[in-house]
Amino acid sequence: MRRELAYIFAFIAWSSVSMQYWIMLESTPFTLGTATLRFFSYFTILTNTLLALYFSSQVHAHLHDRGKIWGKSGTLTAITVYILVVGLVYQFVLRGIWDPQGMARFTDELLHSLNPLLALVFWWLFEDKKAVEWKQIPYWLIYPLVYFIYTVIHGLLSGFYPYPFVDLNEISIGQLLINFLILATTFSLVSLGLVGLGKRLSKAQGNKQNLVP
Repeated sequence: MRRELAYIFAFIAWSSVSMQYWIMLESTPFTLGTATLRFFSYFTILTNTLLALYFSSQVHAHLHDRGKIWGKSGTLTAITVYILVVGLVYQFVLRGIWDPQGMARFTDELLHSLNPLLALVFWWLFEDKKAVEWKQIPYWLIYPLVYFIYTVIHGLLSGFYPYPFVDLNEISIGQLLINFLILATTFSLVSLGLVGLGKRLSKAQGNKQNLVP
């Protein structure tokens, strides 16, 4: 079941990223190189690509062994945290200021709504929750931190900011720092929530097994 679901979920994830890339190329005034750089400057795109890579790795048994990065305890939880934050930020911050139409709307829902749910389902079913530790959380925060720093530096150099809450053309440095703290808190809370939920589920499953004669 794991392999079959991973295959389906990988197809959906790769399709959504590919469709968004095609939609972007159809409308961009920039060169292919500049457009591609901007495309991968979105946390949504990077994280959905990461999710697609993870699902793809689960199709091939040798890639989700414990010795491989995709099979290490906590990898799925970390990716699930990232994609859940993508969904949360979109639903509560960006949906009201962004109104895509047609195929763009469909693709947008895949990237921001369906794929986070697929990740959560896969995490619920297959993550080794007992092996995931609280101490892993600080390491999970490195990826969004590096992304935030890159986005600000790239924006200062190019004038392009992928999201309004990091756009120094429109907001002050003080507001940027406040937004950073809000995002950092969101990532931390979602991480704590998933680890905590995982431990509760693992404990409940263990108790059920102990009741079996």
